[in-house]
Amino acid sequence: MSGISVTRQRTTWSFFLGALLILIGLVVLGNAVVATTVSILFLGWMLLIAGIAGLVAAVLAVGSGGVWSSAIGGGVCFVIGLMCLRHTDAAAVTLTLIMGALFLLGGVVRLVAAGASGEYRWPLLFSGAVSAVLGLIVLFNLFDASRGLLGVMLGIQTIVEGVTMILVGRVTVVTEPSSELAYGRPM
Repeated sequence: MSGISVTRQRTTWSFFLGALLILIGLVVLGNAVVATTVSILFLGWMLLIAGIAGLVAAVLAVGSGGVWSSAIGGGVCFVIGLMCLRHTDAAAVTLTLIMGALFLLGGVVRLVAAGASGEYRWPLLFSGAVSAVLGLIVLFNLFDASRGLLGVMLGIQTIVEGVTMILVGRVTVVTEPSSELAYGRPM
């Protein structure tokens, strides 16, 4: 069998990158509305490029299988990308609605899991209640939340990534080759 080992390196470079990520996260949190708009525009451009690539792949695959799935997928990505670029406010409201529903659903699932769990009941109750309340707050204030929620989430995620980079460093997973053939026979 192959062995898997995980190595961790904390270098000055990882500390510098982590500090830079924390700084960028704080700037994003300070400009959450602008960050929301920029993230919607970035998503729109990426969907537009993916749609064009899917349509080109469909044209190049004429005569072989998978033409229609590539064409439909590329067309959908292209149209959604155009809609994100042309109507950034509507895209922000849509993504905020999805995020609020996911918060609420995740909270309800954790609350139900807390009822079935004996050992982790209190952490599940706490995180489920917080997530469900956040979901309800977002869903009941959808238009107000859509202006900056994506930017706030992006800023928090960037800060968490920076703190993780500083504390953990760079993690590398190494797969060591096996000294056995298939079915457990030695070489």
